[in-house]
Amino acid sequence: MTYFYLCDRANLFMKENKFYTHSSFFIPIVYILVLGVFYTENTKETKVLNREQTDEWKGWMQLVILIYHISGASTFLPVYMHIRVLVAAYLFQTGYGHFSYFWIKGDFGVYRVCQVLFRLNFLVVVLCIVMDRPYQFYYFVPLVTVWFMIIYATLAMWPQIVQKKANGNCLWHFGLLLKLICLLACIYFLSYSQGAFEKVFSFWPLSKCFELNGNVYEWWFRWKLDRYVVFHGMLFAFIYLALQKHQMISEGKGDPLFSSRVSNVLLFISIASFLTYSIWASSCKNKAECNELHPSVSVVQILAFILIRNIPGYVRSVYSSFFAWFGKISLELFICQYHIWLAADTKGILVLIPGYPMFNVIVSTFIFVCVAHEISQITNDLAQIVVPKDNSTLLKRLLCIAGFFSGLLFFSAMQEQSRH
Repeated sequence: MTYFYLCDRANLFMKENKFYTHSSFFIPIVYILVLGVFYTENTKETKVLNREQTDEWKGWMQLVILIYHISGASTFLPVYMHIRVLVAAYLFQTGYGHFSYFWIKGDFGVYRVCQVLFRLNFLVVVLCIVMDRPYQFYYFVPLVTVWFMIIYATLAMWPQIVQKKANGNCLWHFGLLLKLICLLACIYFLSYSQGAFEKVFSFWPLSKCFELNGNVYEWWFRWKLDRYVVFHGMLFAFIYLALQKHQMISEGKGDPLFSSRVSNVLLFISIASFLTYSIWASSCKNKAECNELHPSVSVVQILAFILIRNIPGYVRSVYSSFFAWFGKISLELFICQYHIWLAADTKGILVLIPGYPMFNVIVSTFIFVCVAHEISQITNDLAQIVVPKDNSTLLKRLLCIAGFFSGLLFFSAMQEQSRH
């Protein structure tokens, strides 16, 4: 944290502006692609979206997003639209992963919830205090946190429908679909009613977590931009697990996912859909109009990628250990870049070695990746200590933490009043 503060709050290091060129974005993309292919290994299991494959997916997406940020490629609309799909894909995995866990395990205990919330939020909460930034500044963490709680609430509320209970009973499956339809209706209502959305997130102390520059508009915009993709991830998980349960797909090593004819048809549709979306995104002229369509159409690109990656058995049986390594620390990479790789709250680039831009990027990147890796290890270790498995001990700690943060928020509110 001292290093974070020195990099982005003290005047010890210089910052430089970003200047976008096509070569500054696309050449590093080619480099990491070659490295990723070079480190190809066999997977331990050959299921659709197995752990190694999802780590790989998170890894290459995170590396592309980092290159996007440091090169200032947000000014080039086609790249911006494709990066929006990568962010949506992270949220899709949130829906898919958490739904799969709750559906298969049936574990709705407070221990699981606290473990996930701690791992998602520990670094951000510390940075908010050290760097004096609002929680909403690190917008992706609030997004995945709120969506995790929505998934949990949807599946945990009565009646709790899990795979063990629903086994062989269509009524339970129908009940779960009704839950998902209700969730979709709530999402649709809130996305088209800004007033209702702002009322939900404007209650103190909840508002302190979602305000940026004194209002929750930025939070509403960020949430609305990918409002359906978590639902799509949950629905995909439900359909996939149902097909898997009824043995309607083949996940053996080297086997195509479906029969040869069905696999070829789905592959053709997926490739055509993938290219169609890319052509549309590349011909996009207006960011506002494209953002309006993005929530409904981003799932096309995501599903196309999943099918292309998983239908051929030989493709599903390998993964890139290089990308998977970065995927395991993707959250830390996303958060740490704000202050120790970029600078001036992401508006510039950190300069550790003035006068040598390429050498500077190499050194700062090496330190940045090492720090992110260590923070990931520390967070995982602390999660085992801070969140005990004993429920009574855990509840006592939760009350103490709630009291601490309530006092902190109250003190902050009093300071703001005294300034006015």
